Formats: sequence, C-alpha cells, structure tokens
Amino acid sequence: MAKGSDLLVAALENEGVDRIFGVPGEENLDLLESLRTSRIELILTRHEQAAAFMAATHGRLTGRPGVCLATLGPGALNFSTGAAYAHLGAMPMILITGQKPVMSARQARFQIVDIVASMKPLTKMSRQIVSAAAIPATVRDAFRIAMEERPGPVHLELPEDVASEDALGASVIPVHEVARAIAGPSALDKAAEMILAARHPLVMIGAAGNRPSLVEPLSQFVRRTGLAFFNTQMGKGAVTGGSDLYLGTAALSEGDYVHEAVEHADLIIAIGHDTVEKPPFLMESAGGPKVIHVGYHSASVEQVYHPDFELIGDIGASVEALAERLDSRLPPDQAMLKLRQKILARLNDRAEEDRFPATPQRIVHDVRKVMPEDGIVCLDNGMYKIWFARNYRTHVANTLLLDNALATMGAGLPSAMMAAMLYPGRRVLAVCGDGGFMMNSQEMETAVRLGLNLVVMILNDSAYGMIRWKQAVDGFPDFGMSFANPDFVRYAQAYGAKGSRVTSVEELVPTLEAAFTGGGVHLVDVPIDYSENTRVLVDELRNRSPDVDFA
Repeated sequence: MAKGSDLLVAALENEGVDRIFGVPGEENLDLLESLRTSRIELILTRHEQAAAFMAATHGRLTGRPGVCLATLGPGALNFSTGAAYAHLGAMPMILITGQKPVMSARQARFQIVDIVASMKPLTKMSRQIVSAAAIPATVRDAFRIAMEERPGPVHLELPEDVASEDALGASVIPVHEVARAIAGPSALDKAAEMILAARHPLVMIGAAGNRPSLVEPLSQFVRRTGLAFFNTQMGKGAVTGGSDLYLGTAALSEGDYVHEAVEHADLIIAIGHDTVEKPPFLMESAGGPKVIHVGYHSASVEQVYHPDFELIGDIGASVEALAERLDSRLPPDQAMLKLRQKILARLNDRAEEDRFPATPQRIVHDVRKVMPEDGIVCLDNGMYKIWFARNYRTHVANTLLLDNALATMGAGLPSAMMAAMLYPGRRVLAVCGDGGFMMNSQEMETAVRLGLNLVVMILNDSAYGMIRWKQAVDGFPDFGMSFANPDFVRYAQAYGAKGSRVTSVEELVPTLEAAFTGGGVHLVDVPIDYSENTRVLVDELRNRSPDVDFA
C-alpha cells in the first residue's frame, strides 16, 4: 500500500532529486524505508550541519535545490546554521525534518520543539505537511519557492503519522518552466544613456552574478562593451579573471587598491549585488560615483548602498539587451586600464617570498599553480579568505567557493565534498583554518566512506586567527584566541585518509601535487605566518588611504 513517505519520495524523484544528505532518526523511519527502495541515494553524514552545507552547495553549483534530512528536535535544530548559510547566500535547498505524530501524543512533549516556527526567519518558507494528500502540491511549491529569485532554503516537516498515512489516489504534479520578467525598453534605454554619458563607467559583479545560468551572458556583456570590471567576493569568477578588463576583487569594504578604481569611476553598474555581502565599497550620499543597480529584484536600500537607477528583471536578458545598446559605442578607458596594471602589480607583491612558515600570499600563489583552470577551491571562513579573495585569479565560474554572507566557520570541508561528488573529474581543494576544520572534521570519515578524491589543506596557526588579528588592530591585548591542535597527519590517518605535513615553503607545491595525483582523501597540514595581515592590510593600506576605517 502506498503511504505518505512513498508519495514524498516520488515527488522528490519528480523534481530530479538523486541524493539526500542527512542523519535520520526514529521519526524518519517510514521515509527511510521509502528511500531504500527508490532511485535516490542517501548520503549519511556525521552531523546534520554538514548535511545542510552539502545540500546548500549542491544548490549553489547546479541551480537545483539540494535536499537534506534530519529528525525532530535536536537533529532539526542542527540544521539552523546550514539554513542561514543558504538563506543569506541565496542557495536553493530543501530541508526535511521529522516530527512526532500530530493526531496523537503518546510521548507527550518529549523532544518536541516548534521547528516550523524556528525555521521561519531562516528560510523562504517553513511548513508542516498536514496530510498525505497535500504532499504533491507542497513539494512542488517548495521547489518553486526555493529556486525562484532570490533562491534559498525551504523547510518541510513530515510528522510520523502523515508519513505512514494511506496515500492511494494522490499523484505528483508535473514540473513546469517559469519565465522570468524582463526589464522594459524604456528602462534599458535610460540605463544605456547613463552609461554612455559617463566618463569613467565601471562594472561591479555581485553574488547573484555567479548563478550558473549567467556565466555566458555576463562574459559576453564585458567583451562587447569593453567596460572594466571588478567583483565582490561572492561574485568572483562570474567573468574570467584572465580578462584584460579585470581590476580585482573587493575583499575589503574600502581602502584597498581596487578601491582606487571605485574612486576614479563616476558611474558604477552593479550587476547582481546582494547587500547580504559585506559591502564591497561604501556608497557616499554625495560626491561619489552614481550607481545603476541591475538585479532580479529592487535593491535593498542601505546606508552604504542606495542606487541612483534600477534595472529590474532577468539579469541575463538585461545585460544582453544593454550590450546591444552599447555595442562599439564606448571608447576604451585608458586611465582605468592603466590603473589596472598598478592594482594587479600590488596584489602580486611578495607572492613568491620563501620564508617559512609560509605567508598567505605565497600559499595563494602556490595553490593557483597546482589548480587547473577548472579546479575548485572551497574556502572555510578565516583570515585566509581575504587573501584568496584579493589574490587568487579565477578563470572559470564557481571555482572559488567562499561565504561572504553568513561567513560561518565549518562549511569548507562539506562544501568541498559536494563539489567533489558533482565533479569527480576535477581537482577539488578544501582550504580550512585549524579552527574551522575542527568544527566539522568528523566528515573526513564521510568523505573516505564515499570514496571521494579530495585534498584538504589546513592552514595551521593554533588560533582563531581572524579575530586575533582584529583584536590586535583594535588595540586589545592578545587574549582568548589560542588553542592546541591534534597531530593532523595522524588524525587524517585515523579516518583512513592520507596525511602530509609541509615543513618548508618549497614543499608546498610538490606536496599538493602528490596529494592530487595519489587520489582519495588527503589532508595537508601547512603552518601559516599571518604577520603579513598587519603589514599589508593595515600599515600599507593605511598609507595608501589615511582615513581607512578597519572596524
């Protein structure tokens, strides 16, 4: 007899789901049995947070929601960080949690938390499935909501008695395509007029520019207009960094070398900027460049971002139509291109310095050397994220995955595991600080069990390095940030992975190369010298711009 959980699995199959990540519990047993006989693979993780990070990364890389599964109460609450990660990062995802029967209460209030309510501020929709007959429409609506702009997570709660309820007579709802609205001709004309009237227009590509469907339209826009561009951290790679129009990445909010281009511009075309990101530049109320916002939705007006004009509609169609209006009508901005040489030269400074422990610049330089153009680097969250954002040149979209929205620790390893599953023929590197790695290091077992080819590089400074740096910059004594680490090589080996430790700067490239060539899961322990944080990101930039606020 078909039951609610069978119908739910059929509805997921109808949406094209081929994997579910999670940690099942007693309240998921009907659903687990339905999965056992389905085409969907269950990827068992060691913590619900990792399952959510993997599902979110699936959505980020494919545009199709990843799906994760947890039980009620404590299991569901462990999804909270992953839900917020997807919500702020605009990653489509479906979270499914169990619940005690709703028609009876034989266990009273044991383990019961109002998960639907707790997930509401962290998701686009949070809903309890109230009957087996409601499953097809609820699932179809959940996927629609998760995928429509702005994408994000949707939570569904499946009570035990609904999972086991008779579902005869119900059937799944066919998936249909949804056409996005397109910006009107008059708005496109106005945007083109503003760009043509500007002396020094500059393009900024934000987080929404990295949607998988926008790679070609954005690259064509830059090629056809000849406009110089920079990107936010999460917009990095949407257009190849190898372009001779690329000016760099805004890893800081102000005062960096790329901000010389912002100061030089009189108009910024902000494509796909999402204000959940730490601001890539601080918009002035008067005297600064004007801003055109190109987005799927109207801009969120903030103290530091309040556009002068908005071009709203499908971004791909908008930039294509803009390119038609601007084609061959914009002269090259020689001053901006000359500024580009200066910016990129400063970013390459000391990239091959041979001191040990290695500097962040040398680590970024050597990682770029061993990663092919389509290789994927997945960053956890720490001080090194700023260095990779500034210095790592991307050539293919979505090959540097970082989180500049929630900016949570612990996501680096799970996101790399998802990338390795989706792209088994490509090199995938997780870059983690020692603090962030230990927050989900148990997933090394999952990676080994799945037979993934994955290299995990741990940047080891025995401290919460980013906050320690901020503590020093703000004039506080060094306190409360240091810790001891396990022997990471032996730790990896305990999970059945391989482990290596770099003991000189010359060893980094051959060690990473050997790890990739050897296959399987390989951890590389790399001591890092963060003294460059102060020399470059404080002293040097403060000399460039005396009024920089590093708060």
